Amino acid sequence: MACNWSEWRSVFAMLAVDVMLAVMNTMVKKVMEEGMNRLILITLRQLIATLFMAPIAYFRERKTRPKLTVEIFAYIFFSALIGVSLMQFLFFLGLHYTSATFAYAFLNVSPVFTFLISLALRMESLNPKTKEGIAKAIGATVCFTGVIVLMFYKGVALNQAPHRSMASAQPQSPLPPAMSYTSSTWLMASLALLAGSFCLSSWFPLQSKLGEKYPALYSCTALMFFLSFLQTAAMSLATVRGHSVWFLRKKLEIATVIFSGFVGSGLGFLAMSWCVEQRGPVFTASFMPFVQIFGAGIEFTILDEQVYLGSVLGSVLVIAGLYSLLWGKNKEARSCAAKAAEGNGENQVQAQLRSL
Repeated sequence: MACNWSEWRSVFAMLAVDVMLAVMNTMVKKVMEEGMNRLILITLRQLIATLFMAPIAYFRERKTRPKLTVEIFAYIFFSALIGVSLMQFLFFLGLHYTSATFAYAFLNVSPVFTFLISLALRMESLNPKTKEGIAKAIGATVCFTGVIVLMFYKGVALNQAPHRSMASAQPQSPLPPAMSYTSSTWLMASLALLAGSFCLSSWFPLQSKLGEKYPALYSCTALMFFLSFLQTAAMSLATVRGHSVWFLRKKLEIATVIFSGFVGSGLGFLAMSWCVEQRGPVFTASFMPFVQIFGAGIEFTILDEQVYLGSVLGSVLVIAGLYSLLWGKNKEARSCAAKAAEGNGENQVQAQLRSL
């Protein structure tokens, strides 16, 4: 019974993380529509995340933290730049001009991008003669088919338009109002989301290498959050004019910054790290589509946003491809573990025979 509860705790933890991320991204989209600058939002979010993670890193790893070399610092700097600063900027840009449900679909492509990057770097293998290899190849193909559908086919609206004025529905942005929901803007947002997904995918192999060189997870994360704060602050100061944008006057803006930094980055990271430790990365990644499902529920029932046929079809293909890829990776990992155990058993028998 204790084992079952331990397994269910991981499930509940990941579902809670998914709900938090869905709520956070809905809040982020809302404040950006009301005029909050996305760079300011990311900067303040990373500041909150740094303040949350730094004490945990200090007390948890103060006796085991390795020495920080120039090489490791460079790894952490580019990890922060690619996986946090650029990824968040591109994702928020795409989120601003589409819907949260649409944006979530592109995050589900990240494991497929990661697989292809790892394959190119020879960190992954693909054997088309095995069931696992076929599942991974089909998963990647179906997933990218879904991306093409998302980008180039919007389709008809599946629900009625929200009962609000067109003026209030238009996002406040540097683009002209006439461009707000045109096909060119939709494509631009799709490309931004695809680029953000690629940044996140590139970050995973980089983080894996960093974990080998600097095995201090919390200290590394705290420093990464801090460097991301400095990077986005520098970009904000260089591109945003005026000091008034730094002052949060609306309650929703304050709540969004605190929630996204403290809960989205801080608690979310700790919960996912615990789940990876307990059940492995495949288990954790398999819950990614639930963020999209919860987000769609919030948009459809509470925000009364329109849902388009292309978004639904593309999302179904992306999720189906993701699970096919994860199934193949999981079966492959189990097969490798079984072969390793069998090999260890044979070695032990041979050692015993030699000792006779």
